[in-house]
Amino acid sequence: MALGVVALLAGLWAGLERIGWLLPFPGPILLAAHGPLMVSGFLGTLISVERAVAIREPWAFAAPLLSGLGALALVADTPAPVGPALITLGSLGLVCIFGRIVQRQLTWFTGIMTVAVLTWLGANIAWLAGAAVPFLVSSLTGFLVLTVVGERLELSRVAGGTRFRQVAIIAIVCVYVAAIVLAGFSRQAGQAIAGLTMVGLAAWLWRYDIARYTVRRAGLPRFIGLSLLAGYVWLGIGGVLWLVSGDAVAGPRYDAMLHTVFLGFVFSVVFAHAPIIFPAVLGGAVPYRAWCYSHVGLLNFSLVVRLLGDFGGWDRVRAWGGLAGAVAIVLFLFNSTSSAFAVQRQTARPAATLGDVNPRKNVPARAAARTKPSVEHEQ
Repeated sequence: MALGVVALLAGLWAGLERIGWLLPFPGPILLAAHGPLMVSGFLGTLISVERAVAIREPWAFAAPLLSGLGALALVADTPAPVGPALITLGSLGLVCIFGRIVQRQLTWFTGIMTVAVLTWLGANIAWLAGAAVPFLVSSLTGFLVLTVVGERLELSRVAGGTRFRQVAIIAIVCVYVAAIVLAGFSRQAGQAIAGLTMVGLAAWLWRYDIARYTVRRAGLPRFIGLSLLAGYVWLGIGGVLWLVSGDAVAGPRYDAMLHTVFLGFVFSVVFAHAPIIFPAVLGGAVPYRAWCYSHVGLLNFSLVVRLLGDFGGWDRVRAWGGLAGAVAIVLFLFNSTSSAFAVQRQTARPAATLGDVNPRKNVPARAAARTKPSVEHEQ
C-alpha cells in the first residue's frame, strides 16, 4: 500500500506538470509514466492488495508487491524494461489470484472481474512490447470499469435481481469486451462502441445498484450512495465523450474523455468504497466522518472546471481544474489517515484517564468498536 501511495503521489505530480503547472523534478520518463502510475501503480496495486487479503494466501501478495515495485522503478527512472516488466508480472499475479477466486466461487461477477484483470495483463504486455500508452487506454479503462462493475455486483448480490437485469448487464459487458478487442485493430471504431457501452453500464448501475436505496439513509450509507451515483453520472458523460471523440490521442478532447472516467468514475468509487475496503486491507477502522464530503465535493467541482477548460479552450482554467482534482485526492488520503489515527488514539486511551473505573461505562472504546465499517453498512 505504501508503494501504491508513492505511485499515486508521483502520478499526480507528473499530471500537474503535463496539464501546465511548472514543477521541479519531473523528467520526461516520469511525465510519460503519468497514466501507468495512476492506473497500474496505484489502482492496480490497490486492487491486488484487496484481493490478496481476501483469499488469505501469502503468495498472493507477490502481485501488489511487483506492481508497486514496478511503479517505484518508473519513479526512479530505471532502464526502460524494468518498470513495465515488473508491472506486467504484477498483473499476471492478479490473474493467478482471480484464478483461485474463480476456483472457489464461479459466479458471473467473479467472471467479469477475471476478464477485467485479463485486459490489464494484455495492456501491460503490449506496453512492455513497445506500444504507446494512448493506444492502450481502451484496455486500461476496461480493466477499471469492469472491475468496478464486478465489485458492485458482488456487493449487491444479496439484493437479488430479475433475470432481465442479469441478461442485460452480461450483454452490455460482452459488447464492451468486444469493443476493447476491436480497438486493437480499429481504435476509433472500438472506442466509439466502448463509449456507447459505458453509457449502457452507467444507466444499468444508476437503475439497479443498491446505491439508489442507501442514499436515502443517513451517515455512511448516504455518503457511499452519493459518491457512487456521482461516479455513474461521470461514467455516462465519459461514455458520450468516448463515442464522439474516439479518434483523439492528445489534446483537450483526449483529456476530457479520459479523466471523466478515470477521475470522475473510478475515484468516486474509490472514495465510496474506502470506508469498507481499507479496514479489511489495513486491519484497522477507517470510519466515515462528515468531512469526507469535502474530497468528494472538490473532486466533482474540479472535473466541471476541467471540462470547461477543455471545451472552452481555456488552458489556465483547465490547469486549475487539474490542480483541484489533485488536491481532492490528497485530501482524501489525509481524511482517511486522520480518521484512522483518531480511532487508534481513542481506543488506546486507558479507561482510568477518563475518570471511569467501571468497564461497563467505557463508552469511548465501545463506540470506537461500533465505527468499524462493513458491507452491512452499505446494504
